Amino acid sequence: MLLADVVATSAAVAATRSRKEKAAHLAALLARADAGEIEIVLTYLAGAIRQRRTGVGWRSLADLPPPASAPTLEVVAVDATLERLGTFAGPGSAGARTAALAALLSAATDAEQDWLRRVLTGNVRQGASDALAQEALAAVTSLPLAAVRRAAMLAGSTAAIARLAVEQGAAGLAEVGVQVLRPVSPMLAASAPSVSEALAGLGGRGVVEAKLDGIRIQAHRDGDEVVLATRSLDDVTARLPEVVEVVRALPAQRLILDGEVLTGGPDGRPRPFQETSSRTASAAAADADDAARVTPFFFDLLHLDGRDLLDAPTTQRRALLEELVSPDHRVGSLLTDSPAEAEEFTASVLAAGHEGVVVKAPDAGYEAGRRGAAWIKVKPVHTLDLVVIGVEHGSGRRRGWLSNLHLAARDPDGGPPIMVGKTFKGLTDATLAWQTERFRELALDDDGWTVTVRPEQVVEIAVDGVQRSTRYPGGVALRFARVVRYREDKSAEEADTIKAVRALGAT
Repeated sequence: MLLADVVATSAAVAATRSRKEKAAHLAALLARADAGEIEIVLTYLAGAIRQRRTGVGWRSLADLPPPASAPTLEVVAVDATLERLGTFAGPGSAGARTAALAALLSAATDAEQDWLRRVLTGNVRQGASDALAQEALAAVTSLPLAAVRRAAMLAGSTAAIARLAVEQGAAGLAEVGVQVLRPVSPMLAASAPSVSEALAGLGGRGVVEAKLDGIRIQAHRDGDEVVLATRSLDDVTARLPEVVEVVRALPAQRLILDGEVLTGGPDGRPRPFQETSSRTASAAAADADDAARVTPFFFDLLHLDGRDLLDAPTTQRRALLEELVSPDHRVGSLLTDSPAEAEEFTASVLAAGHEGVVVKAPDAGYEAGRRGAAWIKVKPVHTLDLVVIGVEHGSGRRRGWLSNLHLAARDPDGGPPIMVGKTFKGLTDATLAWQTERFRELALDDDGWTVTVRPEQVVEIAVDGVQRSTRYPGGVALRFARVVRYREDKSAEEADTIKAVRALGAT
């Protein structure tokens, strides 16, 4: 398949707001892809590339060579070139990468060059979400959407099961299950303003668990081999050797655990999130002499010695977890139908320095990759995970730094992030220095006042609420927004939606 076909479909998808039409465009192109191409095509249609790193930055794409007059690039060849770009290392690697990139761009038409530049800088905004890709794949293969969705979540991505769906159909997807050492997309929680409302939403009875302010971690063990993955499925095994030790010491041979890691102070209270985050940032951070030691706390068990537990009820998974993991490495919980008991437990969690609780349906299974109604998080203050789309040059004492953040919510239909406010509050000098460096790396444009950045960095924002506003395109504005922390463990696709922002009471 020609890259030009992908580019044309991308443009058609971006040109319509209709979810049905978007899915139809995606399905039409997928139907023309060969089995060996479909994973690449599906990834490109989502506005992404399969390679995590290519070594190509936006400065490398500032000046493009003259475009080709006719399309000749095939998606498989483009994917191979992008794979090769990430392999250059050592002396002369920059020149070799530049030459290979120039050859690729010279063979691209004007439209293909524009698309390649945007996809390589993470700036393709066409409204094709992963959920839409799953709908399109289900339509092309005549498979139930539920089967496609479940397989994608267990395999870690829709692209990962695309070829299997085409070649083996329902039987192939049915074989996709929990696999030890292969991380699955984690289950996520909805929100409620109070524990009482959360319990009521679950029929009046629930498992109330402490919500720790750490890094979400999934631990896999097969014999002596241990794999640790973040919520974005990045492998951080080498960065958390003390967690590996804890998992290896458990009385089981094969397991998958879900939990959090965090750093603690001498008083037993959790340290700031940034200290934990720094431990997962790089292998060098783990080896540093002053590296903070992290402790794992597990709250779910997905597999135990040959037994898959995703469909087992919460209470059963919890009972097995309590037999396997000592209280020193287990998140505290309470099964109750009493709002008063739940509130008392929540108060004790907050007094210990944690950020809130998660209330879980006792009979619910583990819905990998889903933000369903079976898990409900409750925090004492309203917080939103938003995407930074721009940042203003500082003035006065902040001159030389990038300061005031432009904040946006995710469009649930896959469109560009929707701006909902600005803030410069809650920023320490250390945070200002960090974000200045970070947003210069993500810069797309600078008009001298505002630096427009690639919408990749997620930041947690505390707000007193939201109000109606005609100033921003979403129709709402944040009230008294302030920075809590940067969420380097979250991708822009995991940011809160405009619907979640509006739900705080604006409309």
